[in-house]
Amino acid sequence: MTTLIDRARIIESQGIFIGGSARIFDIPGRKILMTLLDSGLFPNSKVLDVGCGCLRGGYWLIHFLEKDCYFGIEPDSEMLHAGVSILMEPEEIERKKPRFNFNHDFDFTVFGQTFDFIVARSIWTHACKKQISTMLVGISQTASDGGVFLTSYIKASILRPDYKGTRWVGRSHTSDEVGVVAHSFGWIQKECEKHGLEVQEILDEALNFGNQTWLKITRQQ
Repeated sequence: MTTLIDRARIIESQGIFIGGSARIFDIPGRKILMTLLDSGLFPNSKVLDVGCGCLRGGYWLIHFLEKDCYFGIEPDSEMLHAGVSILMEPEEIERKKPRFNFNHDFDFTVFGQTFDFIVARSIWTHACKKQISTMLVGISQTASDGGVFLTSYIKASILRPDYKGTRWVGRSHTSDEVGVVAHSFGWIQKECEKHGLEVQEILDEALNFGNQTWLKITRQQ
């Protein structure tokens, strides 16, 4: 039986981006599940995975969650199809009935569903501020009462200044160009406040991965 890393290497051999090195393919996915569990995830929680890619995190979430609880948005249809057909076991897809959408507008309303958790790992590390604002609107529209939005970001610094551009930076369904961006935590706080949200950094090294830090965003109390 092939391992998860073996399957990731098969996808990578087809020239499809898997989100990083196949050698450590499983680590970010495990960390996503760990972070959600630490924030109160249950098997019956409704979860939206934004930028789910080839299901690097979705693999773990779909296995953990009950039927009809996993939702994924990914504009790169080739990447997602590879994850569904190669990474996932067919019987697990049939049993859990995950739902997917290919919109590239960060429209969280496409499923007509509210979510207990919305997760967007390594999305704000490429998104411009307008795209981040759009996602915050999506949270206010689709997060359930007590819902949690978890995203990762790179904190702006002297060496990596606050990104002021107006476009996505990095690989996507329309570009093979690599790159990452950083954002000011102060700007994120102010933008969250505009939408009735509050944000805090999760500074647990056991949950963070690489140079990214998790942010936990909830409705203001």
